[in-house]
Amino acid sequence: MSVSVLGVCLALAASMPQGADPMVPPARAGAPHVVFVPQTAFTLAWTHSIEKTRWEEDYRVHAGSGGAPVLTLEKARIRGTGAGMEPPANAVLRHGWYEYAPANQPQGPMRLTRSRYTPDYSWCAQGRCRPLGELLPSDGGITLLWPCHGPKRRR
Repeated sequence: MSVSVLGVCLALAASMPQGADPMVPPARAGAPHVVFVPQTAFTLAWTHSIEKTRWEEDYRVHAGSGGAPVLTLEKARIRGTGAGMEPPANAVLRHGWYEYAPANQPQGPMRLTRSRYTPDYSWCAQGRCRPLGELLPSDGGITLLWPCHGPKRRR
C-alpha cells in the first residue's frame, strides 16, 4: 500500500508557465522545477531589510477536509519594533520577542521575495536552521511556497 506524504512545495515564480496554478505541482517532463520538502512543522525566519530586526513565523501542514493539504500559521515572533513591523495589540513581550498568534492565515501560495541584496530566509525544522537557498536556490525574485502532497511512499 502506498501513502502520500505531506509537506511543502517550493518553486521559483519565474519558472512557472504563464497562467499555471501553483497549487498543483507540475508532474510532466519539462515542467518548472518544484522542490518537495517533507516537513509538516517548520519556522520561516528573516531579517527586516531596513530595521535589521529578526522575524520568525511557525507553520504547520496538515490534512484538511477531503485530505487536501493545508498550511497554518500558528505563531509569530518579532525581535523588536520598527517601520512597518509593529506587533499587533495581542502580542506579548517575552525575552525581547513580541509573540502573538496571527489572525490572518495564508491564502494560496506564499510569495517570498528573495533579493540578492538581503540575507536569504532561514528554514528551521527539527532544531536546525539553514538558508532557504539550501533547499531551492534563489533567482533574486519570488519563490512560491505551498502545502502539498509529496511522492507516494510504500508502507
